Amino acid sequence: MQQGLIVSDTGPIFSLAVISQLTVLDKLFNEVYIPTAVWEELTRDASSSYFQPIARYFEHKVRPISSSNELTFIMDYGESEALLLCKELQVEYLLIDDKKARAIAENAGVQCIGTIGILSTAKERGLISELRPLFLTFISNKRYYSLKLLNAILKQHGEADIKQ
Repeated sequence: MQQGLIVSDTGPIFSLAVISQLTVLDKLFNEVYIPTAVWEELTRDASSSYFQPIARYFEHKVRPISSSNELTFIMDYGESEALLLCKELQVEYLLIDDKKARAIAENAGVQCIGTIGILSTAKERGLISELRPLFLTFISNKRYYSLKLLNAILKQHGEADIKQ
C-alpha cells in the first residue's frame, strides 16, 4: 500500500543511489517530487558514478516552488525549497536526514521521514530482504548515519548489529 506524496531533500537521494534503492520510493509512495534547488544540487557533478541513475529517476519529478524562499538564512537551499514545496503541494512527507532542517520542518507542521525510516518501512513491507548489507554500504561510502541508530534498526528487524 502506497502512502501518498513525498518531497525529498538531496542527502537521502544520494544515500538511496549509493545502495541502488531509488525505486523503493515508487513502491512506498504514489508520487515523488524534488524542488528545482535539489535537482541543481543532484546534477551539479555529471562525473559522479551516481549521476545517471539519479538524473534518470528524477528528471520528470522536478517541481519549482512558487513562493519566495526566505528560509535560506536558517537552512540550506535544497532543504528550504524542499520544505516550501511540501507546503505548496500539501504532501504527506518530507524525506530529509539533516537533524536541524528536520526540526525546522517539523516545527512548520511537515511530517518528516529519513533514509533509515524509508529503508525500515521497505523491510517491514518485504521490499528489501536485508538492511545490514545496505548499512555497511553506507559506511563504506561515507554516508554518515549514527551507528547507534543503525544498530537499533537492525535489532528491531532481527538482524546482526554492526561492530565499530
